[in-house]
Amino acid sequence: MGPALVPRRSALHSERIPAYLALGLAVAGFVAVLVIHESGGGTIDAPWAPTLDLRLTFTLDGLGALYSLLATGVGAAVFAYSSRYLPLHHGHVPRTRPVMDSWRFHGLLALFMVSMVGLATAQDLILLFVFWDLTAIASYFLVGYDRHERESRVAALMAILVTGISAVCLLIGALMLYAEYGTFSLPELFEAGAQGSTTVTVACALIAIAGLAKSAQVPMHFWLPRAMAAPTPVSAYLHSAAMVAAGVFLLARAYPLIQTSGLLLDLLLAIGLTTIAVGGIISLTRDNLKQVLAYSTISQYGYVVTLLGLGGPKGALAASFYVIAHAIAKAALFLTAGAVTEATGSKTLSGTGGLARAMPVLAVASGLAAAALAALPLTIGFFKDELFFAAAVERGTLATVAAVLAAGITFGYVGRFWTGIFLGPRRAEPATIPALLVAPVVLLAAVAVVGGVVVGPFERLAESAGLATFGEPTPGKAAYHLDLRAENLMALGAYAVGALILVSEARWRAFALWVARVGERVGPARMYEVGLARLDALSDAVHFIEVRDLRTRVASVLLPAGLLVLAGILATPSDGLFEVGTIGEDDIALALMLIVSAGAAIAATIPRDHLMLVLVVGAVGFSLAVVYALFGGPDVALVAVLVETVFALLFLSIFALLPRAVLRREANLPTSRLRVRRNAITGVLSGLFAFVVAWAALSRPTPEESVSVELYDRTEDAHAKDSVTAILADFRGLDTIIEITVVGVAFLGIATLLRKGRMT
Repeated sequence: MGPALVPRRSALHSERIPAYLALGLAVAGFVAVLVIHESGGGTIDAPWAPTLDLRLTFTLDGLGALYSLLATGVGAAVFAYSSRYLPLHHGHVPRTRPVMDSWRFHGLLALFMVSMVGLATAQDLILLFVFWDLTAIASYFLVGYDRHERESRVAALMAILVTGISAVCLLIGALMLYAEYGTFSLPELFEAGAQGSTTVTVACALIAIAGLAKSAQVPMHFWLPRAMAAPTPVSAYLHSAAMVAAGVFLLARAYPLIQTSGLLLDLLLAIGLTTIAVGGIISLTRDNLKQVLAYSTISQYGYVVTLLGLGGPKGALAASFYVIAHAIAKAALFLTAGAVTEATGSKTLSGTGGLARAMPVLAVASGLAAAALAALPLTIGFFKDELFFAAAVERGTLATVAAVLAAGITFGYVGRFWTGIFLGPRRAEPATIPALLVAPVVLLAAVAVVGGVVVGPFERLAESAGLATFGEPTPGKAAYHLDLRAENLMALGAYAVGALILVSEARWRAFALWVARVGERVGPARMYEVGLARLDALSDAVHFIEVRDLRTRVASVLLPAGLLVLAGILATPSDGLFEVGTIGEDDIALALMLIVSAGAAIAATIPRDHLMLVLVVGAVGFSLAVVYALFGGPDVALVAVLVETVFALLFLSIFALLPRAVLRREANLPTSRLRVRRNAITGVLSGLFAFVVAWAALSRPTPEESVSVELYDRTEDAHAKDSVTAILADFRGLDTIIEITVVGVAFLGIATLLRKGRMT
């Protein structure tokens, strides 16, 4: 039996190698970011696309350091956890290539971590957009890691559709700011748009949509609970300290521009408070462990959005500190859920319970993490709520009451999660789990406790992030005060509300379930499903129409193109568009040949005999060749004659090879009136489209300067000695690439056909 275990142990070791490499990368990144930040930060600035005003600019300021440290620090804990978790996960559903899957899994996690660091430090909007999309792509593959399961595929598609489509808003906002101020550089935009404007407000609203969607804020929150189909390390990392955090990071990064609009701040405040309520209430109704944490994450990031909406230096400081505390505590709780599921085989609160004695270390560690999230004293979470309360008090009574209720709901669902797992009757006998499924939880819990005792380093990090967010110093005053100040009274009120929620489940559960059911029936998730189904049906209908015959395929391409061109013409100033010049004596021959060409084109629609059709179509080409000659282009005319002659001979050769019976049958096929009308309408519309395009092109004003001047000026940018060389190199090179691509595709097609032929 011993030799039989050797390959298994070797395979398990091979599965852990990518996790160890990712862990080393995360630790190295964490140390590097910490050292650079403590030494005063740093900047990398290099040209990227100078002609487009794009630069590779990265700055490790306070905001970038905060999110980079979270991405690498929490990432290190998650990578260590996944080194033991992933082989167990593979054991539940056997895989043909577990080692390769492990490399793919940890490679994607590492890619996400690097993308998150790049996003946090980018100082160019287009560069930021690139890393934004990289995080979306990596998250798509990570959420859908178990691609053999439909639930994972659906969840991954939902996540990338919601966050990916909203990312277009970020790009549009960036382009609007560039059009207004002529730069993508964030520092320059902050300086230029400091006074605000309508353009800044609209652009920031679009950017905010992208951030709110990624942070799973109402009404774009529904993708996050579905994303819990991902393996536990993905949920612990992406959905606590990285993916969802990227959304509020974007809001914080663009905050110097967002805060110029009071309307945007009010909208953030309203969305944040609504998200706190919706996420918190639904979290109280969920039974699945990760679903409870998913909805609590939605609610918790609602706090951060609320704080940004409250504004001011205290709001910026509290938002930064809240992100730190939440990431540490929530990652530990997600890892706890995975460890409990591995030990008991149950994914629900109703299937667990009473595990404190059987799993004391995990119970204590996760209890400390839960205490941090619930803002109990002697944990880092206490100060996140203290700063939250201080910012709310400045806004007024309504914000104060809302803050107490929000913190109370947090206390309630966190307490329900932990007590449901570790207290009460034992419903499942836990198996022994590897120590590495518990150690990262212990480490994160220890950080949460250290932050509650020695808060200085965390506070300084939040202050520097707040400075980058608000633009002014945001000194913190996190400390324990044994007095009756407003923050302490609000904390006591929140504990009371949370305790009331825990002990009176029978009273509020019916209302919470009703809210959840209403959301499931008419909420955004239902709208997403219905909308996706309708789009799918529309796609099927369009596809059915398009593939009916060649004419409808051509029409399905030309009709949208014509509508777009028409919209462009209508939106373009039409000065001089309808002016018609006089026809002189020199133009008579040209006009006659154009009439002949048009007549031949119309005549080509009449013949049914194939030989006659070839001759008439050839007449169109030859008459156009005469037009080219009259325009003073004999070389073009000769090429046209050559092409028309070759095509005419080619068609005649093909018809000569085809059986006469087939040609006669095709020529005598009956034609329905509907098809005749459809073809006539299509032909008329296509002709009008071509006429309008040609008319508009010929009616455009003569440019004041020739484009050749700009080509001369940009010769050096193309690394050429003269403009002719640059044009030949660029366009001929592109043409060659296209030709190689076509040949390659044709080769692959031929190889595929030959291979299928051998197989059959």
